[in-house]
Amino acid sequence: PMSLTPAQLVLSLELALMVVGLCLLGRHLWRGRTHATPAPALALWPIALPDFFLFLLCVFGGAVLATIVSTAVLNHLALSQAYRMILAGAGFQLGMLGGCLGFGFTQRGARAHRQPRQGFFGPGLVTFCISVPLLAGLGLGWLALLDWLHIAYDRQSLVDLFAHAESPRQLALLLTLAVVLAPLTEELVFRAGLFRYFHRRLPRWLALLVPALLFGASHMNLASLPQLVLLGVIFSLAYERTGNIAVPMFAHALFNLHTVAIVLSGVDL
Repeated sequence: PMSLTPAQLVLSLELALMVVGLCLLGRHLWRGRTHATPAPALALWPIALPDFFLFLLCVFGGAVLATIVSTAVLNHLALSQAYRMILAGAGFQLGMLGGCLGFGFTQRGARAHRQPRQGFFGPGLVTFCISVPLLAGLGLGWLALLDWLHIAYDRQSLVDLFAHAESPRQLALLLTLAVVLAPLTEELVFRAGLFRYFHRRLPRWLALLVPALLFGASHMNLASLPQLVLLGVIFSLAYERTGNIAVPMFAHALFNLHTVAIVLSGVDL
């Protein structure tokens, strides 16, 4: 009997995932045409504009402060460049997370991350599956356009770190950063913060687009910019539909884990 090579196995699983995602997307679109569109579960975030600016100050001020502190600490440690990048990234994320949580704890009515009772596993899994074929198609088209225009681009630095991890300990740190810390922090900031504030205050398309653009730009990588913007829109739609920030958090974690698995497999998709 013929046995699949690791590359063939990865490609087969990826193809199956894309088929599942397209089927779920088709089912979702069909139900949208044949059934009444349910009202969004996401309620208005009842904070004033000055409080929203305070939220931004806490989040991005926390990120800047954490970056300054982590840089000062790292300058006194004998670490490889890879470890420095990982710890600097973790410091930035923890600074944003600390600012976000600090704002929530001091503003009773401003907490954008309260959870409804319904679960997050199923909706998060569906959101992830739908995102895979959409982002794959957009990514292929975008990279083809960059090649046609002779514009140079690189992979995200975090992806390269996974591809060249120096040790199991470093790999574990990278996984924690990519699959736990980044989804938690970025969803609280970009979805439970920015999107929820803009939701019902701006035209819907603009409320979806602005946080997604900021989310994509925050990764500072040209090759993945349109894909990340689309991913941000998909996560906001999932949050809007369910009212549960854990749904995009879980989908985000699955998406990052999926990317890591592909990188570690050695298959260049």
